[in-house]
Amino acid sequence: MREGKDKRLRRLARIEGQVRGIARMVADERYCIDIITQIAAVQAALRKVESEILENHVSHCVEHAIQSGNAEEQRTKVAELMEVLNRRLR
Repeated sequence: MREGKDKRLRRLARIEGQVRGIARMVADERYCIDIITQIAAVQAALRKVESEILENHVSHCVEHAIQSGNAEEQRTKVAELMEVLNRRLR
């Protein structure tokens, strides 16, 4: 679990550096297509982190709710999951 967390934190730090680089590109009035390309790379990297965190949530929190047998907890976790998935589709 800790290894996954450390991996995601390193990835987020790298993304933070990319965003700072994009800000410098804008300040330096770099070519728009180059800036857009870097923005797309950051978005892809964020989607990857999001996907890993979502997978972790399903394999731990949602799985725990299913195994608990607690119907209310199960409904809550499924509703949360559906809300997140619906937001991703927008």
